[in-house]
This record gives sequence, C-alpha cells and structure tokens, in this order.
Amino acid sequence: MAAGLPHPLIFMTELNNALGTHIPIHVWYTWVAMLILFTIGFLVSRKLSLVPGGLQNLVEIIVGGLEDFVVSNIGESGRTVFPFMCTLFVYILVMNLLGLVPGCDAPTANVNTNAAMAVCTFLYYNYIGIKRHGFGYIKHFLGPVPLLAPLMFIIEIVSHISRPLSLTLRLFGNIRGEEIVLVLLFMLAPVVSTLPMYFLFMLAKVIQAFIFFMLTMIYLKGSLEHAH
Repeated sequence: MAAGLPHPLIFMTELNNALGTHIPIHVWYTWVAMLILFTIGFLVSRKLSLVPGGLQNLVEIIVGGLEDFVVSNIGESGRTVFPFMCTLFVYILVMNLLGLVPGCDAPTANVNTNAAMAVCTFLYYNYIGIKRHGFGYIKHFLGPVPLLAPLMFIIEIVSHISRPLSLTLRLFGNIRGEEIVLVLLFMLAPVVSTLPMYFLFMLAKVIQAFIFFMLTMIYLKGSLEHAH
C-alpha cells in the first residue's frame, strides 16, 4: 500500500510468517492464479460435451469470442498467435480479480509481474515477425521512404523498446490505483462506499485485461503484416 495507508491483512503474509519463508506476496498470488486456471482447465477438459453446459459453456464463450475478435482484426493468420493472446488475457484477468477477494492481493498490482508479461509479449511478437519475414522483418523499422530510413530506424527502435514499459506501467498504475481507492473508501465508509465500487472495479479489471490483450494483438498484427 502507499505510504500512510494501513496494510490490510494478506493471507500469504501470514503464511510466510508461519512457514518462516520470504516469498514475495505477488509471487504467491501468481501461483494461486495459475492453480485456479489449471483447475478450471482440468474441470472443463474432464467432461467435454458436444452440447456444452455450465463451466464449459462459459469457457467456450470467452475463448470463442476472443478468437473471433482476433480473426476479424488480424485475419486467419491470427489463429496461429491466438493461444498466446488468450492465455495472457485469462491469466491477467484472474490475477486482477484476485485483488477483489478479501485477504488477497492482485499480482498485477506489482510492477514485477507486469514487467515479466510485457517482456514476454515484446519477445514473442518480434519472434513471430522474424519467423514470418526472416531478414525482411527489418523493413518494419525503416519506413516507406528510403532517404529517411536511418532516422526511422532509430525512431522505431525507441518506439518498440518503450512498448514493454508502456504495458507494464499502464496495468500496474490502474490496478494499484484501484486497490488504494478501495482502502480509502473502506476507511471512510466500510460497506456503503466499497460495495458499489466492487462491481465498478470488477468491470475495470476486466477492461484492463482486455486492453493488455488488445495492445498485444496490435503488436502481433504489425509483426505479421508485410512492411510497406
């Protein structure tokens, strides 16, 4: 929490004290998010049905909707990179929502978690670009005017390097800001103010996960397209 604000009870802090360990809280809750996703995946795959119902139906709606969105924006080639983007979205979404569970903290409210995902995104879309275009991928950094190619190369390099920083700070700032606002509102009016904000922040956390997903899609679309 920010300076001057009380530290809420965090389950994993107490677990660290009980076990005598010093594992960072955001790492604990990253593992919790992974466990939740593995459990959902196991439950869905255990009883697959041609006529989905319950949890399978919910998962198919989310995955199918995201895939249709990606294909409509990138094209059929988007199906090859969709698993990476879909994994990012559901992973970030679960981590975001953990922050709304009393006694838990959102791993995405820690800059290290977001930086790791941002670097993975940066490496992945450049890998896809090199894999698809080979040495010709460098044309994406040179611009359409040969005379300005040296200048455009420098500008594009700076632009691409700043992308992981942008992804990291955008998600961190929004999620941590929501956590601080919830604490402040709880101090002022424990139930009256925080209960309505829970639903608003729940929507905001879904939107933040989708924004990360959207930016990743835009970067991947650029790496898949031919340079002009």
